[in-house]
Amino acid sequence: MLRISLRDGEALVVNGAMLRAKGRTELVIENKVALLRGREIMAPEEATTTARRLYYATMMAYLGDEPEAHKNQVIDELTLLIPAMGSDEGRAACVRFARQVAEGSFYRGLTTCRALIEFEDAATAPANEAA
Repeated sequence: MLRISLRDGEALVVNGAMLRAKGRTELVIENKVALLRGREIMAPEEATTTARRLYYATMMAYLGDEPEAHKNQVIDELTLLIPAMGSDEGRAACVRFARQVAEGSFYRGLTTCRALIEFEDAATAPANEAA
């Protein structure tokens, strides 16, 4: 059983359906569902970098009925991201992400992918500052 408290207007996706709280809302989830809270949801237009596209593809695999439909995009984006990681820690996170997704643990993969976004941002920050 999982308890979730939502603020007024906060979004929640449950098995692909977008819900929005009206007023302060508390939910009790009593069975297994694919669930993302507002701060974990990425809009397609936010997928502007390799790590963000990886996150978006993984999110769609997690929420959708057919995770296999997004498998190629996840693999393609991860293949691009690994060499771009500027640290051993970032590359290790890529390996951890790949293992999680291969095991079907898409939610854990999303958590790791948020760290990959931070690694990517850190790796590209010096280039952005020089421009």
